Amino acid sequence: MSSVTEWLANMPIEYVVATIVVLFIIRTILGRYQSPVAKSSAEMAESALMAIALVYLLIRPFIVQAFFIPSGSMRPTLLEQDHILVNKFIYRFTEPKRGDIIVFKAPPQADPRQVDFIKRLIGVPGDVIEVKDGVVYRNGKPLDEPYLLEPGEIGYEFGPVKVEKGTFLVMGDNRNDSNDSTKWGLLDRNRVMGKAMVTFWPLGRIGVH
Repeated sequence: MSSVTEWLANMPIEYVVATIVVLFIIRTILGRYQSPVAKSSAEMAESALMAIALVYLLIRPFIVQAFFIPSGSMRPTLLEQDHILVNKFIYRFTEPKRGDIIVFKAPPQADPRQVDFIKRLIGVPGDVIEVKDGVVYRNGKPLDEPYLLEPGEIGYEFGPVKVEKGTFLVMGDNRNDSNDSTKWGLLDRNRVMGKAMVTFWPLGRIGVH
């Protein structure tokens, strides 16, 4: 069920276009007939065509898109199999902020098997980030991070690293099991796709981020 939902949420554009073309042809053919069944079916095909075009050609590319969480790198905030909605509109008018959970195109130096990543934004341009004694420091001050799986027990040292202009430093909430900036470096701003907005599936996991 989850795999079907994920595929539908991220249907390739060629399938979207093919579906729209098929529905348009069906609508055109049925529109030539005057029977109540034909008219009703033509209206249904037209409604489906408009809905698909709206969702896949406007809403998904520019406003909101569903994403599937494939790993435990954001535990406990996001779990494997969670389905989330990502706001792709917000960062067209404002910059990402510290603490935002963001979805971004995987950097080339990261895992080539993954297309998109989701992490928490820890450092913005000008920040100096360091991990020492199991704690993340930003500009010399320890971060209060109640969302972590094991606060104060990060099993590695990192930095200090200054976040450059046009980049961010991102980390998974599951710090000891996350492929993030501590592994592959700073994230280019132009790779950011949107902000995690809400978990909508499973039902028991519904929540706002």
